[in-house]
Amino acid sequence: MNNLFEDPSRAALVLVDLQNDFLHPQGAYARGGATGADIAALPARLKPVVDAVRRRGGWIVSTHFTLVPRRGGEPMISPHLKALRPFLAKGDFAPGSFGHALVDDLAPADFAIEKVAYSAFYMSRMEWVLRKAGIDRLAFAGIVTNGGVAATVRDAHVRDFESVVISDGCAAFRRDVHDATLLSLSSAAGVVTCGQLLVELA
Repeated sequence: MNNLFEDPSRAALVLVDLQNDFLHPQGAYARGGATGADIAALPARLKPVVDAVRRRGGWIVSTHFTLVPRRGGEPMISPHLKALRPFLAKGDFAPGSFGHALVDDLAPADFAIEKVAYSAFYMSRMEWVLRKAGIDRLAFAGIVTNGGVAATVRDAHVRDFESVVISDGCAAFRRDVHDATLLSLSSAAGVVTCGQLLVELA
């Protein structure tokens, strides 16, 4: 695969769901006891990549899992998610909230995309924004590898975006699930490391 950022005006680093409610010690997942060392390590590992993309003139796109509040503020939660994460409550992942935001270490993004399901392309403005900005090359990082990352990468693939997944820039709650997902995604996208991408961006 060619250097993704050879023409930085056409390339974006997509940060999938690296939000305070997932990662911050005061976020929803930490309060609910759903944390993981591999996930917690991502902001520090990705910061040099984010900084290098900015210096090169590439785009930063962040996706934001969103729980849309009903009247009164109670969140609309899909049944499968409620069963998986019963601790999610009013105010979690609410648009405009601290928990909904991209973690400070990686902010700001050029574009922030709200999403309501695994894929950032599903019922969102993601494709519209990318096409309008002239972006057709995407490097993916974020959480979780087998959820939001995998679904968004596959949707990018069927839309003919040239894509790579940053293997050590993604994480899941289980390392074996992460590894298996990367193997599966290799049919839809290239797989690179943070170090390899930094060499390309230098």
